[in-house]
Amino acid sequence: MTTETSNDIRDFHEQLKAILPRLRIYALSLTRDRDAADDLVHDTVIKALTGRHSFQPGTNLAAWLFRIQRNEFISGLRRQRPTVPVDTAIAESLSHPAQQDSGLVMREFVSAFAKLAPTQREALLLAVLEGLPYEVIASHTGVSVGTVKSRISRARDTLERLLLEGEAKPRSDQQPGIQSDEDRTDVIQDNVR
Repeated sequence: MTTETSNDIRDFHEQLKAILPRLRIYALSLTRDRDAADDLVHDTVIKALTGRHSFQPGTNLAAWLFRIQRNEFISGLRRQRPTVPVDTAIAESLSHPAQQDSGLVMREFVSAFAKLAPTQREALLLAVLEGLPYEVIASHTGVSVGTVKSRISRARDTLERLLLEGEAKPRSDQQPGIQSDEDRTDVIQDNVR
């Protein structure tokens, strides 16, 4: 490692001063803006002075300085690269909610819905999906409006119980193939009228 003398430092500074106008012209050609060119020359000189020890005397100082200036210019472009701020609304629109739960929930609903009495399923479908008024459902099914309201209410209660409590089997007092007490009551009410 060679020790720099004051003459070497003075020569470096003199050569640097002599190249400054050329550095400014090159900076103007890169930036096309006077202020940005001045800043680029300033940054180049600072880098050259701090890295003076890496310069090998006897080599081309101008080429070394132009390389520093070019690299500084490219680094500045990278720093100024436009970025898109990620707003929470944008980020949420880019991500998708998990899809696994929806299939599971639908299977549970279909299973619970299948456990309803056929008359309750029909009344609930006509009221909720078709949006029919109770009077139309009553005339369609041939029962009274009160019976339709009762069937829909019982169907909703049963669905809620099955979905919240997770009951998979029919109630113990109801055997498959036999009408529930609720359906028997509906039939009796309809026959009395």
